[in-house]
Amino acid sequence: MATPEQAHFADTLIRWYGRHKRALPWRDTTNPYHIWLSEVILQQTRVAQGLPYYLKFVEAYPTVQQLAAAPEDEVLRLWQGLGYYSRARNMHHTAKMVAAEFNGRFPDTYAELLKLKGVGSYTAAAIASFAFGEPVAVLDGNVFRVLARVFGISDDIAAPASRKVFKKLADELVPTDAPDIYNQAIMEFGAIQCTPVMPDCMFCPLQQNCFAFNHGMVQELPVKAKAKAARPRYFHYIVLEHAGRFYLRKRLEGDIWQGLYDFYLYESPDKNLPPEALLPELQQAGLEVDMAHLELPRKDYKHILSHQKITARFYRVRLKNRLREEVLQEARLALFTVNEVEELPKPILINSYLQDAKILVYL
Repeated sequence: MATPEQAHFADTLIRWYGRHKRALPWRDTTNPYHIWLSEVILQQTRVAQGLPYYLKFVEAYPTVQQLAAAPEDEVLRLWQGLGYYSRARNMHHTAKMVAAEFNGRFPDTYAELLKLKGVGSYTAAAIASFAFGEPVAVLDGNVFRVLARVFGISDDIAAPASRKVFKKLADELVPTDAPDIYNQAIMEFGAIQCTPVMPDCMFCPLQQNCFAFNHGMVQELPVKAKAKAARPRYFHYIVLEHAGRFYLRKRLEGDIWQGLYDFYLYESPDKNLPPEALLPELQQAGLEVDMAHLELPRKDYKHILSHQKITARFYRVRLKNRLREEVLQEARLALFTVNEVEELPKPILINSYLQDAKILVYL
């Protein structure tokens, strides 16, 4: 049972939420499919960026059965630009699981939701509380920050052991009569009031009882260990073109961008690889290219992932003849028209080059 102080904390957040909440479509429904979609899309994504994707997915696939029946390439193409493509593949797999094993109906308890692939404790808690009213606490970055500051918790939020500390408190705070509203309230409070860098402490309804504010530790809490530095990678893409069509390949498992399409790639350990150093690599792969055919890159493209920092260069080659079948099989390349290229799911890095090179022009 919550203490009077804990009940006051929950009531204060709920009152604040009633006055300040943003109007977002997934807050006007108890449909577990729509709630699940929004939570998957909004993981590690700002609302402003995720909202258009949510609307696109709901329009394209109004039911979980329709998402389950969609081709993976189509799902990845709709996801393009959000990054973290493993989430899109897990989302697709989960949709198939719900459609096939649960007759198109999401499980209605936290414990059963956790059995779905790609559904972790946060997503399960969100669906269970928002759709089914189960009094289970959500724990995302916003919630960690609010709890750490208000209650003075100095445990490292990046450490797995700390999760038990936060979860115990979070579960105690959830009011059994309004878990859905409370969970939305504390996440919204962290998103727009108790923000990471410049929280609005002067107009905060929790200021009087906030440990961090009263001890001058707003910038010190929450405690989070620094992530490892991103590993640099240097990509050299060979953009092979024949008669207005382009050779691309589908990326395999075991690396970034699984299931997306890109060009023939040579990865070097050195950023400043001279163009002529590419020729032996291309010839070994059966690509008869010389310096006269190699259109040099105009700029470097940079793309930062969670643990990798990619620098890419694109070398365009206009071929007089089609590549031999054995070369295509060895390099896993296939020839696509411009319209087909546009429809393929691609890393944002590839899309940026295609637009810069005027290969794809979006009106």
